[in-house]
Amino acid sequence: MERKLEEEEMKEDQGGQKCVPGIIYLGHIPPRLRPRHLRNMLSSYGEVGRVFLQPEDQQVRRRKKRSGLRRCDFTEGWVEFRDKRVAKKYLHKFQWTHLSERLAYEQTVLQQRLRTEVSQAKRETSFYLSNVDKSAHLEKLRKRRKQEGQQVEERTWDFSQRQTEEEIQTRKRRKSCRSQKQLEKSGQLQQQSHSNTSLLAKIFRASTAD
Repeated sequence: MERKLEEEEMKEDQGGQKCVPGIIYLGHIPPRLRPRHLRNMLSSYGEVGRVFLQPEDQQVRRRKKRSGLRRCDFTEGWVEFRDKRVAKKYLHKFQWTHLSERLAYEQTVLQQRLRTEVSQAKRETSFYLSNVDKSAHLEKLRKRRKQEGQQVEERTWDFSQRQTEEEIQTRKRRKSCRSQKQLEKSGQLQQQSHSNTSLLAKIFRASTAD
């Protein structure tokens, strides 16, 4: 199948030889450059066939619109030369059908992602509305019980206040003081242990001398 497509894309030049198209890849497209501009630029090197430039992501375009920029730039591109000998650094064994398949796959992935995001948003909205309805129902029930003279527990909210910078520094100083006291106590115990060891050594040496 691939061989057949390659043969269909072949074209005879003026000398009667078969011309095989060559596709080059452009990893960067300057701002404001449009397909027709690119075609005009590259036509001076040889006959140009199909040209495709990948538009920017929709999120990038939205950010541009919010900032006042309405133009749509491109991120990458593919250009087909009718004769691969002109293209020189072309994509080996790469055909335009491969690009079409890739674009179709990316479009499918994008649609799937959008469907997933929409489904997630619907679930979150449904959960929120359900909680709102439950809260409204409980509030009505509480008011009705209160009107009937029943004892109703008032809801209280307990919020812990964030510590001030002074309180944080005071807590750190107290912690540092406790650590210092523990170190001093440990040093005293160690010194006392050395003293006891020295005393025992003197006693045993005296007993041996006797």
